[in-house]
Amino acid sequence: MRILGISAFYHDSAAALVVDGDIVAAAQEERFTRKKHDAGFPHHAAAFCLEAGGCDMAGIDHVVFYDKPFLKFERLLETYLATAPRGFRSFRMALPVWIREKLFQKGLLRERLRRIAGGEAWNGSLLFTEHHQSHAASAFFPSPFERAAVLTMDGVGEWCTTSLGVGHGSRLEITKEIHFPHSLGLLYSAFTYYTGFKVNSGEYKVMGLAPYGEPRFAGLIKDHLIDVKDDGSFRLDLSYFDYCTGLTMTNGRFDALMGGPPRKPEDRLGQREMDLAASVQAVTEEVVLKLARGIARSTGERNLCLAGGVALNCVANGRLLREGVFENIWIQPAAGDAGGALGAALAACHGIAGQPRAPRHGQRDLMKGAYLGPEFEQERIEAGLAAAGARFETLPEQQLIDATAEALADGKAVGWMQGRMEFGPRALGGRSILGDPRSPTMQKVLNLKVKYRESFRPFAPSVLREDVAEWFELDGDSPYMLLVADIAEKRRRQMTAQQQALFGIDKLNVARSEIPAVTHVDYSARIQTVHADTNPRYHALLSAFKARTGCPVLVNTSFNVRGEPIVCSPADAFRCFMGTGIERLVVGNCFLRKEDQDPALVQDYKDRFELD
Repeated sequence: MRILGISAFYHDSAAALVVDGDIVAAAQEERFTRKKHDAGFPHHAAAFCLEAGGCDMAGIDHVVFYDKPFLKFERLLETYLATAPRGFRSFRMALPVWIREKLFQKGLLRERLRRIAGGEAWNGSLLFTEHHQSHAASAFFPSPFERAAVLTMDGVGEWCTTSLGVGHGSRLEITKEIHFPHSLGLLYSAFTYYTGFKVNSGEYKVMGLAPYGEPRFAGLIKDHLIDVKDDGSFRLDLSYFDYCTGLTMTNGRFDALMGGPPRKPEDRLGQREMDLAASVQAVTEEVVLKLARGIARSTGERNLCLAGGVALNCVANGRLLREGVFENIWIQPAAGDAGGALGAALAACHGIAGQPRAPRHGQRDLMKGAYLGPEFEQERIEAGLAAAGARFETLPEQQLIDATAEALADGKAVGWMQGRMEFGPRALGGRSILGDPRSPTMQKVLNLKVKYRESFRPFAPSVLREDVAEWFELDGDSPYMLLVADIAEKRRRQMTAQQQALFGIDKLNVARSEIPAVTHVDYSARIQTVHADTNPRYHALLSAFKARTGCPVLVNTSFNVRGEPIVCSPADAFRCFMGTGIERLVVGNCFLRKEDQDPALVQDYKDRFELD
């Protein structure tokens, strides 16, 4: 049975194909259209998934949409009626879009689906799952567990903002929910807005900024903004927020509580913003821990699965793991709305069609390392690069690995495009920019000259799975870069009294370990363990780098600049290479040096994309 899952019309549209319980393909639309967080119908992503599955729309048994539009419209109407007339301006702006596009989404979806190859012969079976059911299905069904508690947390779906469920075999039941307007995700987004970042895009910046600050506003948040019970259930005081009735997240009362107006985007970051970030991060971690403890008590389960946008908060995930509330934790790598497409397909596969879960055959999970997107054969890579005017040499695999490891050991920034593209927001060695973590200047160089982004942003380490415990305070799998752990004590460098007295962004230039480029100011790192079975070429590169340097770790950041979607094709990779400070590009077996390229192809890439 072939089931196509679709998420669309809010942000991060995506498509996923599940065949007899096996996850065949999944991709975000933004990777094809080159429009960050593209919310349009995922025509390109769906067409790719069908091609990967060897079929067209005529071969699809069911299409499943990731939420229920009528329930969302019900929330819009009820929220307006409950707050009228204050929310009229917001309601007036939203209503025409709903009437024109969203309210009658079934017809719109059918029309768009029939435009895809084979659509005229499609059987027309179109199903809808609830938003948090999609998230929960994406968390449990691909997980390695036969049974588990399931926790989903985000901004809002239809009504639900937080859900608790229990999965067993091919069954998944949602047992408890917290409803809009009370939302942990929206609380975090309110601080994202207030600190000057873009909602639904900049939340990870708040997380990265938090270690530079002190949580001096945490008491204010708990005293005035959120009431948290022992089991993690919570309510917000809506008099401080404007997301129900206005066009901003917070209001004047919030400003007065926090001591001033919101920071304007791109204004200089101060200690206040760092302290605000630290505070909302601390409160978020407290709520997540209480929710997890409550779920553990009520279900008796030993395993926990997570999804929803809040599950991308890898600092909270790492703390949850360290606290030992559950024996095992598994997080859906595409935890946000894009992953809803996969969850919708899986929910229909197991919950509606009644199919059993696919066997694991010793695999850690069914996500295939999250390498579920397009891949390009060597012939297509060479043709694409040649058409773009690139000058390259084609090398045998071992020679390619050796040349790349040597470039990295020499301190060069390397664009690395291999195999299938990752599904989800993280680059995992399929579409990555790599660097030497031992370099004390690599973080600043990559941020300012390659990524064109804020200097405070941390970079993640990729580490050989077999060496992770030697370098980090983690002895387990973290294949999807969704767990934060500290640098191992023996790898740290002692700070002087003068260095320890530094505040805020001044902490950035202090080398804190043997791998300073991936060591955050609090000695933490967002870890990706690399496994030979899911990404053998990336594993081989790390092994070659270790043989040269004694270090089994690389800096790994997504292959894009600020505001750009992660690259998808060889042409995307070459454009980014020629528009940034990347010095080497490796695509398939093609090896490119920046100095060999035609200077006329250099692009002004810095201002090409809208800032995120």
